[in-house]
Amino acid sequence: MATISLGQATQYPDQYDPSLLFPIPRIENRKKLGLQEGRVLPFVGVDIWNAFELSWLNKKGKPQIALAEFQIPTGSPNMVESKSFKLYLNSLNSTRFEDENEVKERLTTDLSAIAGSKITTRINPTELIAKKGMQEMGGILMDRLDIEIDPNLPADPSLLGVNESFGPIEQCLVSHLLKSNCPVTGQPDWASVQIRYQGRPILEEGLLRYLIGFRQLGEFHEHCVETIFTDIKRQCKPEKLSVYARYTRRGGLDINPFRTDHNSPWPENIRHARQ
Repeated sequence: MATISLGQATQYPDQYDPSLLFPIPRIENRKKLGLQEGRVLPFVGVDIWNAFELSWLNKKGKPQIALAEFQIPTGSPNMVESKSFKLYLNSLNSTRFEDENEVKERLTTDLSAIAGSKITTRINPTELIAKKGMQEMGGILMDRLDIEIDPNLPADPSLLGVNESFGPIEQCLVSHLLKSNCPVTGQPDWASVQIRYQGRPILEEGLLRYLIGFRQLGEFHEHCVETIFTDIKRQCKPEKLSVYARYTRRGGLDINPFRTDHNSPWPENIRHARQ
């Protein structure tokens, strides 16, 4: 297993090397949220990764290209550090494989070993993804709200609340203003977030102010979504809750975490305009 390469000058590999992959234990951030190791998590879900720079050689040495989708379950002990993931994928570029199935099996084996849990891999030809097109998140767009705000204030869970005058409703709220920063390099990470819930109406202005408060936070994508989920659950107490974020790609990879506390179908992996 490689030492973490995030934020360091890097020499790109020219031979297949699974030791480049670096795990990040999920438990450390979950402890900050009051989620203890060994206890049942308040959510289930998946991290959907899309790789746009997958390439390898066939047996004749001819380069092959494709797009890959990886689904890493929320229950896995580890996440995969994104730069190590990119370096690992690049290590396939000059490696010969019997066929696409061998590539898929190798990817699944290596990534499952690092995540500590079985992951799912799909390899898709570019024309298949092109046919799917793009589609924005459905829901009520909170960005329409004309609010005055200090964008440098940190996310404050006390901003979250509900309208006590109304009974439970089912609602889907969306914002494209989620931004956080890489916890090591400080590079910006941009995302759209979709919040589906059943419960008393969440106050949109407070929720939008809370989400904008992530702008200065240095945290991984998966941790941001779990923080949003946990804060909404504790402050607003919805009966059902799902939080889904789609991040713009960096280094040929995008990460799209989904967390839910009920039997909600996993979201379709459809790109947005900014992806």
